[in-house]
This record gives sequence, structure tokens and C-alpha cells, in this order.
Amino acid sequence: MAAENKVISGDRMLVFVPPHPLIKHWVSVLRNEQTPCPVFKNAMAELGRLLMYEASRDWLPTIAGEIQSPMGIASVEFVDPREPVAIVPILRAGLALAEHASSILPATKTYHLGVSRNEETLQPSVYLNKLPDKFPEGSRVIVVDPMLATGGTIVEAIELIKERGVENSQIKVICAVAAPPALTKLSEKFPRLHVYAGILDPIVNEKGFIIPGLGDAGDRSFGT
Repeated sequence: MAAENKVISGDRMLVFVPPHPLIKHWVSVLRNEQTPCPVFKNAMAELGRLLMYEASRDWLPTIAGEIQSPMGIASVEFVDPREPVAIVPILRAGLALAEHASSILPATKTYHLGVSRNEETLQPSVYLNKLPDKFPEGSRVIVVDPMLATGGTIVEAIELIKERGVENSQIKVICAVAAPPALTKLSEKFPRLHVYAGILDPIVNEKGFIIPGLGDAGDRSFGT
């Protein structure tokens, strides 16, 4: 498998850090404090494209058949457009990481979720929820959040998704950087969840920022 697998806390949550050189390249661009805003946002989008490719491996429903090529009949396999993958970017930084979702995945639906973090208590607060009342049975959901630091935001998001009928095994999380506090919370609450990260960092400081991390992903993506 083209990824480094780490099993967290002995349960069955898996963290994948794909060892692709392009992933390492774009993470390095994101880390650089001299990277200007437009380049940063593009790097985040390219990293998201690569991570979605890895996350969708052996996961998408397909349909088989035959088509006429210019030279004869060919057996083919397509991703089933009747079962779109639900993309849930956590605003606002998640928008940049999820930018290429519709170009890499043949069928998607996007549901925006806005979650802010209190800078003093570090607790999450939902300010925008465009999730459906109920996801169709068997739905596959990719949650996109660039920074998994303390874990409050991503846990809140996944709980909202699970309340709408999605199993842990049908949810995948894509992030640029992940740190131990968030991964520990996820592993305790959501066994069988899969997390795809550009890189793992060791420390979250007292203000809830990942060290060395890449700064505030939303501010650096949108310049505000």
C-alpha cells in the first residue's frame, strides 16, 4: 500500500501519510512563511487533490460493462455516478483543500460546514450547517479540514455527520497537518475512521496551534 499506516491507541482508526514526493513538496511550500497568499492557496488545493486521490483508492463504487472503442469492443469500469461522494469542507480553510474535489472525483455533492474555535477556550462553535437532514444509506463522506490540532472542530463535524446516518467506516478525513491531541480524540470516539494527512507534527501549543505547522491556514489561504 502506498502509504505509511499508523494505528492509533490500539483501536482500528488508521492514519495514512502517503509518501509521495509531490505531497512532501506541497507541504514544504505551505510551511514556508515566505509563501505568498495565492501560492499558498494553490499549494493547499494541489495537496488536497493528491490526498483525495489516495483516500478514494479502493473505496469508490464502480459499474462494469462494455463499450465500442475505435478499434473494437472493450470491457470497461466506471465510477458509479449514481452514488456521489459527499464532500464536507470545514470553513473556511477547508475550501482551499477541497478545491479540486469535483475534478478528481467523477460524482460529488458538497455540503458546507462552518465551525469556529474560541481562541480562549479552544472549544468549537457551529455557525453554518448545510448538511442534509439525512444522508442516503451507504453514503461515502470525505471531511476536509486542513489542521487537526486540538481535535475539537473535527470531532464536532464528524458527530454531526454521524447523527445523519453515516457510519465511521464510510467517513474519511483529509488534512494537511495532524497532531497527537486531535488523533487521540478521533481514535477514542470513531473506531474504523480513516485519516489522510500530508504530514504529522508532534506538538500543539497553549494557543491551539500546531508546531511547527504552517500557521493559520484560513488567513494564509485567503489573505484575511
